[in-house]
Amino acid sequence: MAATLPMIAGALALGIPAAHAADNPGRHTLAGTKPAWATAKADKGATSNSAQVSARVYLAGKDAAGLAAYAKAVADPSSASYGKYLSAKQAQSRFGATKAQVAAVKSWLKSAGLKVTGVTQHYVSVTGDVAAAEKAFGTQLHNFTKGSKTYRAPSKTASAPDSLKGAVLTVTGLDNAPHKADHKDQLPGPAAVFKNSGPFSSYYGSNVASTLPDAYGHKIPYAVKGYTGKQLRAAYGAGSYTGKGVRVAITDAYASPTIAFDAQTYATKHGDATWKTGQLSQVLPKKYTHTKPTECDASGWYGEETLDVEAVHAVAPNANVTYVGAASCMDDDLLDSLSKVVDNHLADIVSNSWGDIEANQTPDLAAAYDQVFQFGAVEGIGFYFSSGDNGDEVANTGTKQVDTPANSAWVTAVGGTSLAVGKDDKYLWETGWGTEKAALSADGKSWVGFPGAFTSGAGGGTSKTVPEPAYQKGVVPNALATANNAAGNRVVPDISAIADPNTGFKVGQTQTFPDGSEQYSEYRIGGTSLAAPVIAAVQALAQEARGGKAIGFANPTIYSKYGSKLYHDVTDNPVGYGLAVARVDFVNGVDATGGLSTSVRSLGKDSSLSAVKGYDDVTGVGTPADGYVNSYKGH
Repeated sequence: MAATLPMIAGALALGIPAAHAADNPGRHTLAGTKPAWATAKADKGATSNSAQVSARVYLAGKDAAGLAAYAKAVADPSSASYGKYLSAKQAQSRFGATKAQVAAVKSWLKSAGLKVTGVTQHYVSVTGDVAAAEKAFGTQLHNFTKGSKTYRAPSKTASAPDSLKGAVLTVTGLDNAPHKADHKDQLPGPAAVFKNSGPFSSYYGSNVASTLPDAYGHKIPYAVKGYTGKQLRAAYGAGSYTGKGVRVAITDAYASPTIAFDAQTYATKHGDATWKTGQLSQVLPKKYTHTKPTECDASGWYGEETLDVEAVHAVAPNANVTYVGAASCMDDDLLDSLSKVVDNHLADIVSNSWGDIEANQTPDLAAAYDQVFQFGAVEGIGFYFSSGDNGDEVANTGTKQVDTPANSAWVTAVGGTSLAVGKDDKYLWETGWGTEKAALSADGKSWVGFPGAFTSGAGGGTSKTVPEPAYQKGVVPNALATANNAAGNRVVPDISAIADPNTGFKVGQTQTFPDGSEQYSEYRIGGTSLAAPVIAAVQALAQEARGGKAIGFANPTIYSKYGSKLYHDVTDNPVGYGLAVARVDFVNGVDATGGLSTSVRSLGKDSSLSAVKGYDDVTGVGTPADGYVNSYKGH
């Protein structure tokens, strides 16, 4: 990926129009619409007037500042408005765009020569040529180089007429650089089968690799075959709660055609409650786009949905699950899925195992996402996002940065751990998830270059663009908060759970075998793609504990419990010496015909990030311990 540039942070999160455009009287600028990469040096001249533009004009609604203020108050346990949620209809009538605002925006766009192609309560979509877009938005569109490619973008910040009285939140689509999310990279695509080779441990440490070399002065165990719901429920203090009466939504792109069969087969095999009729439902778009492997790789998302659905059910077996599939992995389509959840109040808890690097998140899109999250908050809906699988992102992008949308101050960012569950489902310890890998030498007597190179780890760190939210003050160490800005910025994650694929979760999915047949098979998997649905499921148990009343946006509550015994305070060194597991893998990912590869995977080595005592940027406040779920009782 290209080297990244710092982005502009503005008052956009509240939808507050920026200052008047000095060179454009009668208009106000839409902050953040000129991307940071659209520099004078990269400018290759004007885009052809006849080139086509597809854009979305997001509506600020009648009281953007009031929406943000109410979203904050309703989630704050110390506020008089705490828990006084609005229905979707009430939220829309109190804060949404009025018919008059929508009509005025449409009229402005049409008068510039743009064609209105769609209207929702959130945005007006338009198409037209570059000349019409330039007229509407008071800017010129030029071509700019970004990395090795050339994309169109505004040469100066876009603007809207003052006569619209702040009805426009932002516009997206004026730049055509790809904005797309990745499902996390621990996922093998179901197009081809993936299986784990043994030997395995059935619980942590049950099968010691006595014939393999030592690591950190000790014999090490083989990786677990994959934890199941019973082990995770015990580790995170589920008790007798099952999530009964609570609805969890999951958003991803596309939809696995075999999800109902796979989820039921998996539950039956592993002692989870069988899915009842209607317990799993899907809300899907009319058509899918960008499905090719070179675009969004639709089939690669099936494993993501499978993991999310099976993990939620394993930890909260009686919760209802609604899967909301996006038409593609592009931001606009993912935003539509999140909006469907909010507009129809499809669930109180939303698990989202996807994201992108912060440098790819432009402020116009951040504003559109935050508005959806704020509408969710006032309705009592909480969003949980995986924090990423590449640690500090340096190995991946060359620049230290966090992932988005996990960086939003209005979502709960979920980090990752390596989890040791022992005999009789006893919680032993956790480390921050970060893996270094070294292969077995040819003579089998040593690990080559031990501990080896960093392969993956929980995403975390300090945002470059999002100011520090009030709920983090006094908990997040000052050195982390001020890493990129003396005034303090958002640090992720907030809370964490199991993520390391070497101490991972077993999933079952229909996959394509080498002979072309499609069969159900099981494999171990990880990533913060696992941590997010596990925490969403734990929150479903907590919501049941408080009599079914929605927890809503949970961060103020999560931070208010910091420093208590309700969290496992996770560090990278829980036992006093280095930790590692041995892993044997099929070279071809299916069977032994291509040979086996043996490696040692060190735990608690997350790039430049460290899990230390107290809050840290690998695991946040820690992981839920016994008593966490019950602490929501009467809360």
